[in-house]
Amino acid sequence: MKTDKPPGYKAPAVLKAFELLKLVAESRSEITLSDLARQLGYSKGTLHGMIQALLQAGALAKAPNRRGFFLGPAVVELAFRSWNYFRITEHAQPLLDELRDRIGETVFLGVLSSSRGLIVATADAAKPLKISAPPGTSIPLLAGAVGKIYLSQQPDSQAEKIISEQGLSKSTRRALVKEEEYLAELEIVRKQGYAVDNEEYLPGVKAVAVSLGNRRGLPLAIWVVGFADSMTSGAIETIAAETQRTAARLREALDNRF
Repeated sequence: MKTDKPPGYKAPAVLKAFELLKLVAESRSEITLSDLARQLGYSKGTLHGMIQALLQAGALAKAPNRRGFFLGPAVVELAFRSWNYFRITEHAQPLLDELRDRIGETVFLGVLSSSRGLIVATADAAKPLKISAPPGTSIPLLAGAVGKIYLSQQPDSQAEKIISEQGLSKSTRRALVKEEEYLAELEIVRKQGYAVDNEEYLPGVKAVAVSLGNRRGLPLAIWVVGFADSMTSGAIETIAAETQRTAARLREALDNRF
């Protein structure tokens, strides 16, 4: 049986899926099934099956309100691994460097998903003993402050689902391993606008994280990491305030350009 396709052959389902993903990527906020049907001209029935397949593959992710969609971690990670999105660092790097110089600790910018955080830019502390990791490094989602800041952006039902699927590991003696304690911590994060890792992921290491929200479907965050000796309670308050100011400036810069 001849299986070769004639020149110019197109796979309609693939084209439709690509058009759908392109529309989601171009949207400044989550986009609903009704929005997609109207803009693409496809029936909701056709789109529903396609969306379910893309959700299962990780190419789409449900928005916190569960009604809309963002690009999923699979697309995000492929894009970052091909360096297509590293132009974000052109605008972010100077701000990260300024923050590093003010607080004296290593600063990371990363994209978050329901499974991990992927570092896309860094500003290493100048001191000899420091925390360092290159762009492209990934960390588990529930790794201290990064996981807290991501899950604080989700409703409790979604946070509970992710926690249930991935589990809270006792990385250190300070780690939060009880779900109710972790959810209570998320409420604190929502109120204060930043998350703190108090030696919960690595012994002797603390961190502060601030969300940048979603930029064209990419959940971004800034986090600062340093050794516990220098990141005292007083220092953490200062670091949190400075990081929040930097995050506000970076949000504005990205909103104006992306």
